[in-house]
Amino acid sequence: MAVHSNLGSGFIESVYAEALAKELEKINVPYEREKKIELFYDGQKMNKYFRADYVCFESIIVELKSKSFLLKIDEQQTINYLKATNFKLGLLINFGEKSLKYKRFINTIKSNR
Repeated sequence: MAVHSNLGSGFIESVYAEALAKELEKINVPYEREKKIELFYDGQKMNKYFRADYVCFESIIVELKSKSFLLKIDEQQTINYLKATNFKLGLLINFGEKSLKYKRFINTIKSNR
């Protein structure tokens, strides 16, 4: 919330990503930025992977957007990341709206990894 309060809306996603890194460091939240995440299908590792905007506490996927509004496909992207990994929690944060919008997703699928 501090990032959105300080910057407001209207910047590109990379500006918010850099500011969020500074905020996370300030409050001592462990994170990895642009973390390469392996994907699994039916218990087998795939050749494809994705890069999470952030992984916090080694277990929370954080996806950032800077759009005038979130679409279902943005939500589905976060849900799919949770399904294809062993992560339990995903946050989708949109800095592009006048007020900060975020959604929390919990992985209820038992992993075959």
